Amino acid sequence: MSQSLTSLIQEAQQTILQIRNHPDYKQIALNYSPDLTLGDATTALTYLQWEVEERTTIDVAKLEAFSS
Repeated sequence: MSQSLTSLIQEAQQTILQIRNHPDYKQIALNYSPDLTLGDATTALTYLQWEVEERTTIDVAKLEAFSS
């Protein structure tokens, strides 16, 4: 059985946090300045989570019974 997209996003966010807190990464991060950072990855996952949540939320105003 496959995981839901939401759970995969949460798992990825936890993995990024583990990387950020890992002693080896902290050592590398002292002189490491990539164009994209772990913060950028976290932000991308947050935006993806918002998109997933938006698609699963019912907008009552858009329901046919409520349209004019």
